[in-house]
Amino acid sequence: MQDFSPAMTQTYVDDIARKGPEQEGTDVTLKGWVYNYRPTGKLVFLQLRDGTGTIQVVISKKEVSPESWAAAEQFTQESAVIAEGVVRKDTRSPLGWELHAKTITLVHRAVDYPITPKDHGVAFLMDQRHLWLRSSRQWAALRVRHTIEKAIHDFFDDRGFIRLDTPIFTPNAAEGTSNLFEVDYFERKAYLTQSGQLYGEAGAMALGKIYTFGPTFRSEKSKTRRHLTEFWMVEPEVAFMDLAGDMELAESMVSFTVARCLETRKEELKLLERDTTKLEAATKTPYPRLHYKEAIERLAAAGNPAKYGDDIGGDEETILANQFDRPVIVHRYPAAIKAFYMKNDPAEPESALAMDMLAPEGYGEIIGGSQREDDLETLRKKIAAQGLPMENFEWYLDLRRYGSVPHAGFGLGIERTVAWICGLHHVRETIPFARLMDRVTP
Repeated sequence: MQDFSPAMTQTYVDDIARKGPEQEGTDVTLKGWVYNYRPTGKLVFLQLRDGTGTIQVVISKKEVSPESWAAAEQFTQESAVIAEGVVRKDTRSPLGWELHAKTITLVHRAVDYPITPKDHGVAFLMDQRHLWLRSSRQWAALRVRHTIEKAIHDFFDDRGFIRLDTPIFTPNAAEGTSNLFEVDYFERKAYLTQSGQLYGEAGAMALGKIYTFGPTFRSEKSKTRRHLTEFWMVEPEVAFMDLAGDMELAESMVSFTVARCLETRKEELKLLERDTTKLEAATKTPYPRLHYKEAIERLAAAGNPAKYGDDIGGDEETILANQFDRPVIVHRYPAAIKAFYMKNDPAEPESALAMDMLAPEGYGEIIGGSQREDDLETLRKKIAAQGLPMENFEWYLDLRRYGSVPHAGFGLGIERTVAWICGLHHVRETIPFARLMDRVTP
């Protein structure tokens, strides 16, 4: 391994992409890895990736030292390299620029890199996930994910929301007990959180409008392309908000996020071969709204057997969403199929003041939300009806004893949102290290 100074001035590929005209003709130092290389006699064309992007480095035997040329002759896939040279314009390059090398330093020579340019099965790639992240599509998806998360933070911060960090260990379920991960917690039972919502409600009563952002866990035995056992959720909660306000907040956040991705991640979406024309409609609000009863009628008209009282599953979500060019919001589900904390509609008591947002193109539910039950006795009865231990919810009931107000919120699943915006088939590619029923490594 070559020695090099960590203090060596470094330029990143995205610096050149953003400031190419300023850097044309200047000497820069790039540090990265061999993504690909092509030797042609007295020239080597190196595709150098540094995490921020990929650039072509042209290495000419007559323009570099014998030591640098010897280093170039030892290139292998994913070897670590330092390239010093001159930035030149190149209209043939996707980046628009390339580097003409003056010095090449081989920092580390990789041997027998397991992911080769040939096709590999998904199981193999998932076993090599720590290395698969380096591939161009995975790189692009994770950069879009970063932008989605940043946009969401910006959206709420610009509107005066406070981020509230909620516990991962909880004493009770937020949405039923059938899909909890139980943990031995110092000789007591605890559970990995299904949602930060219940704690978010306490935060809203203290701070007015908050959002939580963190990992959540569901032990559902599901192997669909939409499910993970560990995923990330964004959950705003707002005091003095009703269901109508909740739906408006949800569509505003999603449209803002999609617009930010279209604005700042054009190259990544292009690399992912995403048809961005299908995303542009999602930047326009309001989104269509369907009462649950209308949704059932539309499903019946499409030949689906769903009837009133049934939950809307993946197939039904796809049928409904395909009828619109942007996300659609289904609201007022039957209260009998919704969570205990959702308020019933006073105008139609059999319905919950609940809503789901369905993404287009078969990506399914990305948001679930509701107006929360704010009446103490009604909530107490609902907890008892679910067979939940009342003592674990006394603190939650306190929120209705001391200054109860109408309030509402929702949860957005980051991974499904990334899948939709990137056009990825399976959510396992939307998170750095997916946790599935049959996978807890690497």
